[in-house]
Amino acid sequence: MRATTLEFLPTTMSNEVILTFAFSTLADRVKNISYPTKDQSREFIVLVQNPSEQSYVFDSPDKKLVELKSRGVAKSRNAALKYSAGKYLIFGDDDITFDEGGIATAVTYFENNPDCSLILARAIDESGKLRKNYVSSEMPIRLTNSARVATYEMLVRVDAIRERKIRFDEDFGAGADNYLGDEYIFVADALRAGLKGVHLPINLAVHPAESSGSRWGTKEDLRARAKVFKRVFGWKAPLYRAGFLIKTENPFPGISKALRFILGR
Repeated sequence: MRATTLEFLPTTMSNEVILTFAFSTLADRVKNISYPTKDQSREFIVLVQNPSEQSYVFDSPDKKLVELKSRGVAKSRNAALKYSAGKYLIFGDDDITFDEGGIATAVTYFENNPDCSLILARAIDESGKLRKNYVSSEMPIRLTNSARVATYEMLVRVDAIRERKIRFDEDFGAGADNYLGDEYIFVADALRAGLKGVHLPINLAVHPAESSGSRWGTKEDLRARAKVFKRVFGWKAPLYRAGFLIKTENPFPGISKALRFILGR
């Protein structure tokens, strides 16, 4: 059965729709999505990247389907921002399982802090281990403490993001040549637009240990990361690249690779 593409125009947010879950996937992975509990305060959007117009089955009539004739997770995230009807939005992939308790805590924080437009939280792997070192207490988001953010660790206040016209840079992220960094660029653009956010020490999701961030140290990886720093910091990028190498927990890539990374070559 060929799934039908549904076009959803941006709608006026209803008080009943508090949280939108937006799942990015491919045609052959739609069936892998694990949905959280459904109720009237939630909506689910499934964004299928399908440039080859592959046939697939979508048998969830209570969920929105948006089919994209393109590849790139940043394009999918931007479509989620466009079509979301919720006050708040959380991004997911087809290999994510969300933590209901953590999500409830995050939504409550948003409700109690209307000046907060962005929450960055935590994720664990299949074994229950935190996927990286996160902050241990509530802390404001800054450019210097958010470079390692993953999209599934993020919730946004939709109206604030739309008002400032913040979007994911589609030249970055999975499916693009620069296969990472779209999340950090999004956060940086939001902060520079005057929005405020917070790190919260709560678990939002379970995600497999292997990811694009696991390619650390390859020539392609360092080149992509160098471009992210250039996009965020401009001419100051070499200073921040050097600082990143000093602070990162990843293995030192070697003198030659390190110098090329710092210089953006």
